[in-house]
Amino acid sequence: MAAILPRTVRRAAEAAQSLRAVPLRGASHLARSLGGVSAACSNAGTASVEFVPWHNGGGILHRAASVDPTVVVEAGAVVHSGAVLGKEVVVGSAAVVGPSVSIGQSTRIGYNVVLSNCSVGEFCTIHNGACIGQDGFGFFVDEVGQVKKKPQMLYARIGDHVEIGANTCIDRGSWRETLIGDHTKIDNLVQIGHNVVIGKCCMICGQVGIAGSATYVYLHFMGWGTMLRWVVGWQFGTTSPLFRRFVLPQIAL
Repeated sequence: MAAILPRTVRRAAEAAQSLRAVPLRGASHLARSLGGVSAACSNAGTASVEFVPWHNGGGILHRAASVDPTVVVEAGAVVHSGAVLGKEVVVGSAAVVGPSVSIGQSTRIGYNVVLSNCSVGEFCTIHNGACIGQDGFGFFVDEVGQVKKKPQMLYARIGDHVEIGANTCIDRGSWRETLIGDHTKIDNLVQIGHNVVIGKCCMICGQVGIAGSATYVYLHFMGWGTMLRWVVGWQFGTTSPLFRRFVLPQIAL
């Protein structure tokens, strides 16, 4: 995964800094709707808001976000504190870019996408309704029989040139980060559990479910409607002897 260039980050930080001097019309209403009113507004009758309109697209962003001047944040989209958006990123309407999320150059984020606890590489496409970086499904039963949540504290890392279909969900990691390799393509309605590692150039078709902590390396094709767990896949096709020997026995329809 390529990191965003230092020059891009510096330009983005300068753009965010310049927003601090821009007065915002209707500031109190916007701040109340986002929970961003500081204690100062109760003193001198002025509101110190944390979110401001973005000049390119009509969306809003936090003053502490680092956003390249070429970024488009469409109406209704929100970019939160600490987020870093590289050159020519497009964030679609009603999308949410969470705190400290990073998005690489020329990546396109569709409508109603939610990004949290994750990084997305360069030249990616995230289609409408996808959710990346939410908690995985991790629980345990304690000594008195109560169901307790396991901590989900790590991140989901998306490589470069990755495409993620509509309403696909990729959970953040718990004991290791969830990783999606470069040039991997994921269809609509796919569930990828926490701690999953998927290598480069994989193709995962619609309605596939991958259980937490599974590992796939250069697995080129996974058909629709399958559920796999604890599989290590190497570079082979679905008709190969390796696929029939090692993968098919692990599939539960």
